Amino acid sequence: MDRGDHTKQLILDTAVAMFHERGYDATTMRAVATEAGVAVGNAYHYFSGKDELVQAFYGRIQDEHRARAAAVLRETTDLTARLRGVLHAGVDLMAPHHGFASTFARTAIDPASPSSPFSAQSTASADAAVGLFRDVVEGSSTTVPRTLAPELPHLLWLAYLGVTLFWVYDGSPGQARTRALIDSSVPLIVRLLRLARLPAVRSVVADLVGVVRGVRV
Repeated sequence: MDRGDHTKQLILDTAVAMFHERGYDATTMRAVATEAGVAVGNAYHYFSGKDELVQAFYGRIQDEHRARAAAVLRETTDLTARLRGVLHAGVDLMAPHHGFASTFARTAIDPASPSSPFSAQSTASADAAVGLFRDVVEGSSTTVPRTLAPELPHLLWLAYLGVTLFWVYDGSPGQARTRALIDSSVPLIVRLLRLARLPAVRSVVADLVGVVRGVRV
């Protein structure tokens, strides 16, 4: 890692620590630069503002999520085990950030916010997340209906966002309720996918795919 990469990493690490200590709203670029021991202008050289820091944080989370999920994706082709393992890996990864997650979520949930997972600025991290769920599906032994297969990774990502929002406001010890939600809902999702292969359900699946494609346009 060269000096520039080290400085950029230091600024990001400092920002994340300050999100924990002060909350997202109270953390400013000037405060991050001061805490990191770099000039404010130098901080802005690497990150145009707090929104870009957030995107770098998203990117780090996606990289670490994929790394944590790698073991379960190597070990099994069972879709239930693969999806459950990837979702639990995400919760494990986010656990240290639970303290500031609720204040951050209030910003990210705003449709106009660059920090929204649906914003143009978040496209790279969203694509990475969808790519991980594509790997979950394509490496499994479960046959997905051909009409549904292209949209399923995106649907699973949306489901993961729902799990994440539940986790944000889960005050149970170790977010145990979130983990119970994963364990109970994943087998149901997989059973529904198997039912989707039945001829009687194909028209419903086609309608669902049409709705999803319409929303994504």
